[in-house]
Amino acid sequence: MKGQIYPALKEKATRVARQIGAPSFYRDHGSEIERSAASLAGNELFAKCRSLLGSATLHPAHGIEHCEKVAVEAGAILRIERGRRHPGVADTDGLVLCAQIAGILHDIKRNEHNHTTKGSIEAEKILGGFDLKERYKRYVAAAIRNHEAFREVLPSEDEEAKLVSDSLYDADKFRWGPDNFTTTLWLIVESAGTPVERLHATFLEKMEGVRRIKETFRTDTGRRYGPEFIDFGIEIGNEIFHDMENLIRSRK
Repeated sequence: MKGQIYPALKEKATRVARQIGAPSFYRDHGSEIERSAASLAGNELFAKCRSLLGSATLHPAHGIEHCEKVAVEAGAILRIERGRRHPGVADTDGLVLCAQIAGILHDIKRNEHNHTTKGSIEAEKILGGFDLKERYKRYVAAAIRNHEAFREVLPSEDEEAKLVSDSLYDADKFRWGPDNFTTTLWLIVESAGTPVERLHATFLEKMEGVRRIKETFRTDTGRRYGPEFIDFGIEIGNEIFHDMENLIRSRK
């Protein structure tokens, strides 16, 4: 029955997400998102980082598609923030690339305990031989170390490092919105073989964790748009939970 219920719930989540529409971040900052994506198309350093993910043991729900989306949106957030704080300042492109590289590598150790620390160490190894400023390498590693929710945020070495770190965090936590309920959840339960009764038993507790993310966004852009991502996700989650209860009840 699990094989029948999960596709029905996923289809419902997708339908509700279409009805709600995309978060306003995509409407308000489409140009920055497009620019971030375009800048990666021919970037040799980013391509090298991405190629390493093919041989890495990635978590089923935090694979290349997830990491690419985080990379693009982290780059967009950083450009938005940099433009707002320091309009016309030089070297924005270099910091954008830092956020993008941090995004593509941030879950490289997602399957391991304490994945942020281990991912940070792995990123340092990967970037060791790259033609990249030494401080940029430190920025990337520190951002990966700091991207987990509900953990102590370790201090950044300077304002630019903090911006890279905060941009990565917010882009990653945007995924706790609609993406969490249309894609991530189903990859997790299918890969783990989770019985629907177990998902149902823990669903409301997990939803509370999603709600808590609303208070954790770190950039002005994240604080402005992040809560809407989460609200949209919760709306989808509530619909899923209602249908899950009905489907389980119908089996009895």
